Amino acid sequence: LIRAYGAGELRINDDIYRETVIVSASTVLTVADVRDMNDLVVLDPSRILALDPELVLLGTGRRQIFPAASFRAQFLGAGIGFEVMDTGAACRTFNVLVAEQRRVVALLMM
Repeated sequence: LIRAYGAGELRINDDIYRETVIVSASTVLTVADVRDMNDLVVLDPSRILALDPELVLLGTGRRQIFPAASFRAQFLGAGIGFEVMDTGAACRTFNVLVAEQRRVVALLMM
């Protein structure tokens, strides 16, 4: 579970992360080369798709910023839901969906 978010860091279980992460119910992957929306072009979506999500949450930092349509299309074209929100909201939504045993993956930027 995501235990805390703020001041440029995430606390997931007992670990602290200060960079972008991909998180599922059983996995946390750091994505050091993605710091903001412009960096999404370097992210290989197969890293997320390999986690078999039914829904992907994109947390975009302190405020909601929508990515390029081509980024969203990679998931929507595969029949995977895709939601964009600020990182705090994405953390809360992720925890609720994991508790409901949904196959959710969150890409969380600071």
